[in-house]
Amino acid sequence: MSTALPERDGFDAVVTLDRREGPFGEVVLRQRGRHYEIIANGCFLMDTADGRSERLLVQAALDELDRTGGVDRPAVLIGGLGVGFSLAYAAAEPRWGRIAVVERETAIIDWHRTGPLAAISAGALGDGRVEVLHTDLLEYLAAADGARYHALCLDIDNGPDWTVTDSNAGLYGADGLAVLRYRLEPGGVLAVWSAQPSPAFEEALRAAGFLDVVTHEIRVARGVPDVVHLARRAR
Repeated sequence: MSTALPERDGFDAVVTLDRREGPFGEVVLRQRGRHYEIIANGCFLMDTADGRSERLLVQAALDELDRTGGVDRPAVLIGGLGVGFSLAYAAAEPRWGRIAVVERETAIIDWHRTGPLAAISAGALGDGRVEVLHTDLLEYLAAADGARYHALCLDIDNGPDWTVTDSNAGLYGADGLAVLRYRLEPGGVLAVWSAQPSPAFEEALRAAGFLDVVTHEIRVARGVPDVVHLARRAR
């Protein structure tokens, strides 16, 4: 599955709108022309220039649920609020039931509730199905009494091989994948966004007992494709 992304608009001016220090380091919201971008600890995370791969993250999970028999009103957990594309796309789909989004950065939640990113997420945040969980994803997943979901859509790093903070690396190893598998309902789907393909992560998914492991590519104007890694828990 491969889709070409358009060239970005030509613009040069970069304006820092907010910069904060939190428990996980620095997070910055910048405006570049008519687009916004989020930088964490000096590492570019995402921007509002396109969002196609963030939407594919959610759509691919729903398509896989449909392919394997479908679930009435499935519950989805989105890891990372980011610029809000994944959440807005999920909320626009009436087939989803409960929609939870986990975000650890207070600043990012503020930018959506009262800041410039509200233009993307305001409708979703007002949806009765949506719950914003202000916590660290790894801590939330590790909670013994946590809920299960039919789909886990994760976009908290630039990929399994390029994490924003060192502590996130554990999510993509054997122990982390075991927790993700446990948090899925039988037949549930895991979708993980990455800025580049990771054959090693595909093998880790198979070794952790996931089925139907596949990687969807989204071509970008320059460099290697963005991808969504997809896998399913056995029934």
